[in-house]
Amino acid sequence: MKSLKKYLWISAVVISSNFSLLAQSEIINLWSNTIPGAIINKDYQEIEVIKDGELSGTSKVVQPTLSIFLPNKEISNGTSVVICPGGGYGHLAINKEGFKVAKWFNSLGVTAFVLKYRMPSDIIMKDKTVGPLQDVQEAMRFVRRKAKKWNIDANKIGIMGFSAGGHLAATLSTHYNDVVYEVKDTTSAKPNFSILIYPVISMMDGVTHNGSKTNLLGESPSESLIIKYSNEKQVNSETPKTFLIHATDDGSVPVENSINYYLALKENKVSAEIHIYQNGGHGFGLGVKSTSQYWPTDCENWLKINNLME
Repeated sequence: MKSLKKYLWISAVVISSNFSLLAQSEIINLWSNTIPGAIINKDYQEIEVIKDGELSGTSKVVQPTLSIFLPNKEISNGTSVVICPGGGYGHLAINKEGFKVAKWFNSLGVTAFVLKYRMPSDIIMKDKTVGPLQDVQEAMRFVRRKAKKWNIDANKIGIMGFSAGGHLAATLSTHYNDVVYEVKDTTSAKPNFSILIYPVISMMDGVTHNGSKTNLLGESPSESLIIKYSNEKQVNSETPKTFLIHATDDGSVPVENSINYYLALKENKVSAEIHIYQNGGHGFGLGVKSTSQYWPTDCENWLKINNLME
């Protein structure tokens, strides 16, 4: 009986998941051919979580995808953003920190792409420390290659990330030139701007989010690897302009992650804006009833000031 119940539950999840995905905008596979550095393991399969009939989260991603959210043509302004949901590099909060945010951007006339990236895993990756970076680099290149198709400006493509997704977004912002797979054209992976929401930035002890660090770098990473992925130490004058937010009472990812990244940007004379809210905790997405609920308005104003929307 338990096996039957488990089977029925899994079937319901699959059916509900497919229905939910059909309700979204177009979904495309990120890699058209072989995924670089991938190890084939048929026992490693994606797990999706359905909540209230919608895809809420996912883990064990094998096939990275981009979900495309297009604004109404009447208000489309040519700006676009690739969104990296968070989840400690162990899962993706793909609805709260992905789909819902994409729809909000659409209301501003911004085209949005939600990246379902692979979680670092020795089971399916030859080098798990570069797996997520491979996906986000290719996502940026993919969007830039197809800019005309979606009527977007190839010079106004940003990267956005929440929590560990913020680490991935900051990693792209500082490691966009790293050669982590064979690229067959000259399309740049550099984002034109970055939006980092309660991000993990550092891998340094005392500041990092330990779960994200272990999932990405392993149990005993070398000092050089820790420094490489401590993105506050990788900022230079070419790092994209950045908007950061964090709550002071974040109990999961210390606010110092955003502060230190902002200070590194300032030191390198990179345009940056940071909002540190009195409360809000962690993982609040578009906002909860606290001071952090105002970040979407602050972000919208930042986009306007930087001529990314009217």
